Amino acid sequence: MARKKIIAGNWKMNMTPTEAVALVEELKPLVVNNNVDVVFCVPAIDIIPAMKAAEGTNINIGAENMYFEEKGAFTGEISSNMLVDAGVKYVIIGHSERREYFAETDETVNKKVLKAFEHGLTPIICCGESLTQREQGITIDWIRQQIKIAFLNVTADQAKTAVIAYEPIWAIGTGKVATTEQAQEVCAAIRVCIAEIYDAATAEAIRIQYGGSVSASSAPELFAQPDIDGGLVGGASLKPDFGKIVNYEG
Repeated sequence: MARKKIIAGNWKMNMTPTEAVALVEELKPLVVNNNVDVVFCVPAIDIIPAMKAAEGTNINIGAENMYFEEKGAFTGEISSNMLVDAGVKYVIIGHSERREYFAETDETVNKKVLKAFEHGLTPIICCGESLTQREQGITIDWIRQQIKIAFLNVTADQAKTAVIAYEPIWAIGTGKVATTEQAQEVCAAIRVCIAEIYDAATAEAIRIQYGGSVSASSAPELFAQPDIDGGLVGGASLKPDFGKIVNYEG
């Protein structure tokens, strides 16, 4: 069975609640496409107003992060229960900006992944290499390490429902896009890694996105690749152009 494409917007630290509602209203008619899953991953304060604005549409609202504890003295954090109660279905885990600016590690990513699955959330698990790592020829080794640790103690049935987002760090917000061949090569290597951890059926089921300056012009070729099942889109998800990315086939 062909994997359904999933195209998610990562809003990052943009949009007040008022602006979020206006953006959802603007994008609603532009992102109608029953052939793909559409997700807006929004700042925590925007989740509930965005959820209300998207009601009755094909838009899923996701979170940009969550903590791995159920509750407690963790000032400023958000739990999986809070997200579930708000109606969230997806959560981005381990984005390179979280790793770089907030000291997240492969181990904390794994804890968050396990907690997400425990509460029925679908994790969008990010991985990616720096420019130095790519230039040193260790991209695949680095990505395999990130994937193996992220999926530690995750069952095959859980893994089948996960989403992996490959985002070369050097292409995030820079306007640089990995070539189609580079993106496909790494996404294929991720699928091979999942097959080694689990089995061929799990690897065939899991959805792997490409992220990193995805645009309306680059999306059709990227998403046509056999191992690229959609995109995690940054800046372009805040503009009407996101509709063209979602409807890349048209």
